[in-house]
Amino acid sequence: MAKHHGYAVLSALVALVVALSTAIYVTVAADDGTPRGILADTRPPHGSAAPASTGTWVGTWATAPVGGEPGTEVTGLAGRSVRNVVHASTGGTSARVTLSNLYGQSPLTLTHASLALSTGDGTAAAAAETMRRLTFNGRTGIVIPAGAQAVSDAVRLAVPHGADVLVTTYSPTPSGPVTYHPHARQTSYLATGDRAEDPTGTPYTEQTPYWRYLTALDVLSNEAAGTVIAFGDSITDGITSTTGANHRWPDILSGRLHNALENGEQLPRYSVVNEGISGNQVLADGLGRPAENQSGLGRFGRDALSRPATKAVVIDLGVNDILRNPRLADPDRILTGLRTLVRQAHARGLKVVGATLMPFKGHRGYTPAREAVRQQINAEIRAGSVYDAVVDFDKALKDPYDPRRLGPEYDSGDHLHPSDLGYRTMAEVFDLRTLDGAGQAEL
Repeated sequence: MAKHHGYAVLSALVALVVALSTAIYVTVAADDGTPRGILADTRPPHGSAAPASTGTWVGTWATAPVGGEPGTEVTGLAGRSVRNVVHASTGGTSARVTLSNLYGQSPLTLTHASLALSTGDGTAAAAAETMRRLTFNGRTGIVIPAGAQAVSDAVRLAVPHGADVLVTTYSPTPSGPVTYHPHARQTSYLATGDRAEDPTGTPYTEQTPYWRYLTALDVLSNEAAGTVIAFGDSITDGITSTTGANHRWPDILSGRLHNALENGEQLPRYSVVNEGISGNQVLADGLGRPAENQSGLGRFGRDALSRPATKAVVIDLGVNDILRNPRLADPDRILTGLRTLVRQAHARGLKVVGATLMPFKGHRGYTPAREAVRQQINAEIRAGSVYDAVVDFDKALKDPYDPRRLGPEYDSGDHLHPSDLGYRTMAEVFDLRTLDGAGQAEL
């Protein structure tokens, strides 16, 4: 009897240790997906996490981490509230965010974070009744190690399709550099002090063209059953589109798909998120460790394959491999890189739609030899030896009188990036039916 009593006491002590350990640790992940346990310091408000619900977790918005923000190397944004403004491509009943410290050289301490719907008036103001405090494994504070990311707990909030969402973080202590996405084409905001749950927006006196820390917003959705990843360079990033208007081609593609489904068309119910990086190449990384503006090959697992409920990827990469190569680019190496991305996607059962490379005559990097490389790559893409399906952006936007140039109405003025009309045309020539089915073909 005494023996059984001793076992019972020991079992109770083990259970207590496990319970305490679970309560004080928060799980985060490095960008290679390795989980890490770290201490969190504050307890949550009662009932902050979303209760169980039905639906599918999909990406409604995303962006790729690009590098460390210049000028934030030492202090980061200590004592500042960062209010990111992002646009939802599909609706849901609950939401969660991913925060990244990929380019930080020290742990990032966040003591307060929130999520709310924007009032929609182009300011930092939130609809007060939608303000939700974010938690991480049940706690309001989190420390994200250098090189890692963290996913918040879900909060119950009805996020409508097309809504602007405000995600705010506050860090009290120095931590840099700040992981950021520089070409957001969206105005976000900064405030002094902890203003994470301030709905008025009044303290947010500083505007910024960057997204900081935030790399994803997911929703529990009944509208969408999967996610399409738009994976590309500055043309996908929408670098010359109108700021705050959501005129990037993936935005317009998302709207087309949503409207077609609303009209009863038999199409897959997918959200669309944008993983474009300005200057991105298939093959070459930027400088630094970790590399800034990591190559398409290097970031594909993080920015495409690991996103929730990914069903298809649209790839528009290769122009920068041609333009930024100090020597003449090898089309075979670029095509091999693109085929590698496709094989990785097929291994996950994903379909891959690929884009032809658009013309750039008139751009400062243009030469006839580089044009010949572009033509060789496009010939292989059109022949069907690279992707499961093709969207011919080149054919849609080229000048009929000089096919080596963008049509004047589609040219933003730099002879490389499209105008708003050009981006809209790209989305409109996209055959929505190509998104159906999983990519298992061997190329």
